[in-house]
Amino acid sequence: MNTVIYPGTFDPITNGHADLVERASRLFDKVIVAVAASPRKRPLLPLEMRVDLVREVTEHLDNVSVCGFECLLTDLLKQKGATIILRGLRAVSDFEYEFQLANMNRVLAPQVESMFLTPAEQYSFISSTLVREVATLNGDISKFVHPSVAAALNRYLDKA
Repeated sequence: MNTVIYPGTFDPITNGHADLVERASRLFDKVIVAVAASPRKRPLLPLEMRVDLVREVTEHLDNVSVCGFECLLTDLLKQKGATIILRGLRAVSDFEYEFQLANMNRVLAPQVESMFLTPAEQYSFISSTLVREVATLNGDISKFVHPSVAAALNRYLDKA
């Protein structure tokens, strides 16, 4: 069984992320979307909320599961029995950072492979950072995220 882990902060999950999960679900037997706590990134949304939103967006995919994690990614791979890391590349500027990560992961876990997918063209410019910025300035994010994510993010920002 080919198990792939798609790690990220998903703060929040965007339509670009969802596109990659959909396509990965057709390529792999099992897809685990691993939502990183990432305290150094100072995410806007709490980990539990990000995990719940990813679950809601991906619930229609039978071979996709979601978990939160606070450990080294290579340790999570071992725990879950996964041998493939999936990462998304939106632009050439993403490549250098992703290349460094892939090489570090290869040293830490030589049996693990990194694979890269690009999002569909209509999602290639979307990032969680831009979505958060538009949302915090009361802009319409409905074209960039699942309706439940837009509603949850707007509710969260209204409370903040």
